Amino acid sequence: MDLIQKTRKLLATARDLSPSDVDESRARELVLDLGIVLNEHARQYYVLDDPLIVDSEYDRLLRLLSDLESAYPHLIRPDSPTSRIGGAPLASFTKVSHAVPLLSLSNAFNGEELRAWYDRCRRLLDLEDEAVPIVAELKIDGLALSLSYSDGLLVRGATRGDGSVGEDVTANVRTIRSIPLRLHEAAGHEELARLDLEVRGEVYMKRSAFESLNSRLASDGKKVFANPRNASAGALRQLDPKQTARRPLAFFAYSFHVPGGQP
Repeated sequence: MDLIQKTRKLLATARDLSPSDVDESRARELVLDLGIVLNEHARQYYVLDDPLIVDSEYDRLLRLLSDLESAYPHLIRPDSPTSRIGGAPLASFTKVSHAVPLLSLSNAFNGEELRAWYDRCRRLLDLEDEAVPIVAELKIDGLALSLSYSDGLLVRGATRGDGSVGEDVTANVRTIRSIPLRLHEAAGHEELARLDLEVRGEVYMKRSAFESLNSRLASDGKKVFANPRNASAGALRQLDPKQTARRPLAFFAYSFHVPGGQP
């Protein structure tokens, strides 16, 4: 049964079923099916930009899942789509030590500094007499983030901090729609979705989303943000995940490594 067929079947169930009449065995089955289907639709919408259902259908399935989880809290799965909404506020963030330092980038303000950096790289690689190819990428101006996956499941999100020790912001990270709660099993590479690995990237806010946020804040008579980076950093470090969920954050991954290896 493909995704659309599963979705139509669950929509029919949501229309005809009252969660209060569902026993635990049936609830367990529905919670699993709804989680898989809703997470795949979220990937279609936020990652692939190719939604297969309308928002009202997604919301109807999410409501059914939320009602079932309320009735049977012990059935809540760690990758449940309901975690996107945000949980209870935290008292504070706990500290996280990075197994591999999460370093920041250095600046080069002119051609001479860029040449000096290039020469240093060649010396470190013992390739001083060779031309080393360079790849240039756009810099996403956001907040560095480390995502840890165990057996394909998101278990921790941590900020850079000082590069060695950051803060555990997992509850907030779960609200960012472009971050998968479970790694997707791509055809032919199913084993990759079950690895223990760390993904690194930037949490950021698109300029259009930033401008929309500031416009809304101004209309409400609230203080606006100076730039998208400040807005992103402030949102990620909210002690109340529900506040983070209201901010239009996105994630751009640029590297990953398997524990014990190199980034």
